[in-house]
Amino acid sequence: MGRGYEKYFCPRIRLIMIFNVISSGSKGNATIIKEKDTVILIDMGITFKRLEEGLKELNLTSNDIDYVLVTHNHTDHISGLKFFSPSKCYALEGTLPSLCHVLNLYEKYDFKDFKVTPLPISHDAKNPCCFLLESDNEKLAYVTDTGYMNEETIKAFNNPTYLIIESNHDIRMLLFTNRPKELKDRIKSDYGHLCNEDSAIAASQIIGPNTKEIVLAHLSEEANTPEVALKAYEKIFAYYGIKYDVLIRCANQRHSLIGGNIDEN
Repeated sequence: MGRGYEKYFCPRIRLIMIFNVISSGSKGNATIIKEKDTVILIDMGITFKRLEEGLKELNLTSNDIDYVLVTHNHTDHISGLKFFSPSKCYALEGTLPSLCHVLNLYEKYDFKDFKVTPLPISHDAKNPCCFLLESDNEKLAYVTDTGYMNEETIKAFNNPTYLIIESNHDIRMLLFTNRPKELKDRIKSDYGHLCNEDSAIAASQIIGPNTKEIVLAHLSEEANTPEVALKAYEKIFAYYGIKYDVLIRCANQRHSLIGGNIDEN
């Protein structure tokens, strides 16, 4: 599923936000988001070398990173934080064992060219959250690792330019994996991960006429495929009569995914 729905844009608005989902999955997560002169890293669960490779694709280096936002304290999201000073790191209270800047849910923070709002999710970690990043003309909603999407977060995201959202598993494929029953139950629970259908239903409530791109994140390598995830989105969007022209792509563990606009005139 890629294009084919009807959508309208105001040509006078210049879209200049760019992002790179360097890695997304259970082996490591890291996403770079840039607006003008501000560079934000969300989560750092990869090697420093891999991070530098992803930054290079945007003509950046690690020295360009202004802020590091942390969604939660699982290893695949924080294993590489040791490469950054705590003075650059931001998370909800209790998320990180070391010192960092503490954020509060629903509070909007000025991060140079961005306004960042932490919002609640449901995951088996201490004080997990997702983020809404806003600039002058664009909004990026970022949510992974959640068992369900609550109404407050869905309403707060409201018609973002870009949506990066978890689409972790196909339920049938998950049940037929060799994983222990306890792990399957945890993944399916309200404190686990979004299945494809729940992800698509949430996305259908979040996006609007300004939404340009959806990136499906944190796909399971054992219990999902890009084709299965996109097919689920196609069915759910058709059921709900979604008629926006939205590019939908899948991030993965091994290859980066660059989105947004590179200041096109």
